Amino acid sequence: MEKKYVLSIDGETREVPEGTRLRELAREYQGRYQHQIILARLDGGLCELRRKITRNCTVSFVTTEDTAGHSAYKRTVIFILLKAIYDTVGKKNVEKAVIRYSMDNGIFFNMEGMNGLTQDFIDRVKAKMEDIVKQDIPINKRSVRTEDAIRIFHRHHMYDKEKLFTYRRGSSVNIYSIESFDDYFYGYMADRTGAASLFDLRLYDDGFILVLPKKSEPEHLRETSSQTKIFNVQKESREWGEKLQVSTVGELNDCIAKDRIRDIVLIQEALHEAKISSIAEKIADRKDARFVMIAGPSSSGKTTFSHRLSVQLSAHGLRPHPIAVDNYFVNRENTPLDDKGEKDYECLEAIDLEAFNQDMTDLLQGKRVMLPTYNFVSGEREYKGDSLQLGKDDILVIEGIHGLNSALSYSLPDESKFKVYISALTQLNIDEHNRIPTTDGRLIRRIIRDARTRGISAAETIRRWPSVRRGEEQFIFGFQENADVMFNSALVYELASLKIYAEPLLFGIDRESPEYEEAKRLMKFFDYFLPVPGDDVPNNSILREFIGGSIFGV
Repeated sequence: MEKKYVLSIDGETREVPEGTRLRELAREYQGRYQHQIILARLDGGLCELRRKITRNCTVSFVTTEDTAGHSAYKRTVIFILLKAIYDTVGKKNVEKAVIRYSMDNGIFFNMEGMNGLTQDFIDRVKAKMEDIVKQDIPINKRSVRTEDAIRIFHRHHMYDKEKLFTYRRGSSVNIYSIESFDDYFYGYMADRTGAASLFDLRLYDDGFILVLPKKSEPEHLRETSSQTKIFNVQKESREWGEKLQVSTVGELNDCIAKDRIRDIVLIQEALHEAKISSIAEKIADRKDARFVMIAGPSSSGKTTFSHRLSVQLSAHGLRPHPIAVDNYFVNRENTPLDDKGEKDYECLEAIDLEAFNQDMTDLLQGKRVMLPTYNFVSGEREYKGDSLQLGKDDILVIEGIHGLNSALSYSLPDESKFKVYISALTQLNIDEHNRIPTTDGRLIRRIIRDARTRGISAAETIRRWPSVRRGEEQFIFGFQENADVMFNSALVYELASLKIYAEPLLFGIDRESPEYEEAKRLMKFFDYFLPVPGDDVPNNSILREFIGGSIFGV
């Protein structure tokens, strides 16, 4: 007699035969969902659609609009792209295709060992990708021993992966295959190539962009916006990583294991200081600049950066004065509400724009101004006798998420403002085909800082993160190209150091918590890294803003 199991799906109870695959159920239920089903959850745990039913359980589906589903879609397209490249040119004719960094709704790649990319090459690769998608080939997954995986990656000339798994503690590795093409990916994948049909390829700089749908519009593909300035910052950081010979986690682990990490820390911090000094020099050369406007997304290190920039401005003969835009918050009772009815501290209207502009205009005109301090406990703006009057060499260093939006400082002449964009643009890859999302680095920074300075649990930080990200998309990223200069606050060694502080906080999240899935993903991520003790981090480092011990008291 055929064995059956009882499932709960979308609030309905039904029986299915043992061994039924989730993909069969997904096809049956797809009509109930607005977007494509690409993964599933079995009793709350994320899994791929190839999974078989082997017990009574609750099933829910994950679409391409969900964060996990969108990531799986991107991963699947990347896998198809890589197979298409090697099928088109042959493994002997290219050293490797390397994923570099995100660009709006695209991912930038370049090809090592292959000069002069052409439109003909891009067209042939895209046509091959479309053919692979049309064939709807199964994407298989198998578990192999770690030592076998190392040999497989060596045979495929995937030396970054070979080095990565040399330091792996786990005894096995999951390898994905499209026909005979093998690769490793950090995260879940669609179960068939036909699930990833929407993409484009575009030549750019010394490589090409893989254009993908945005999570908010998974069935639509739009052109990537021009982000020349931020691309150049990322490219500069990549080149420095290559000079340091630390472009991947495996190479970083080599440095740690061979006792070279202190040199890497010192060189990386020296590069930061040189860049900050260069920015200060540019500001000093702008004789009409009286306001340095610093903006960037959450956990970019804006506060420490503003302190270090102030030191360098002083060294150039200026007298900097820090101003936090947060001190101009409206009283909490007047804070606007978002579309969920919650107070929206990210929007521009959460700032008393009239008061801010009046004070800044008065300062520019040489008047003495009483400056406010925002009491985050009472939710009110207070005046405690702090005043300021600008002299000839005085300059204001203004830090806030809206700093690059001219609507914040509408009353100030453009020539009086020098705009700086700061973000932690991770230049380190897990390996040549798995990048570390910039948002992961900032989330980890924030988890540690929230726990240390605000008593906020890791679960609560993770819960709030999507709201923070929405605010960044709406109020920050659209203005980043307005900056006069950009500063990348990421440190090539930082994740190895943050590991020590973040892991205990992540392990503290209850398995039944809705945030556990994200915590589990981050804990798995840290398994790749050897640790770097916090003692090796200088006390003026931007990293100290998060782990503590900063000379600036932040």
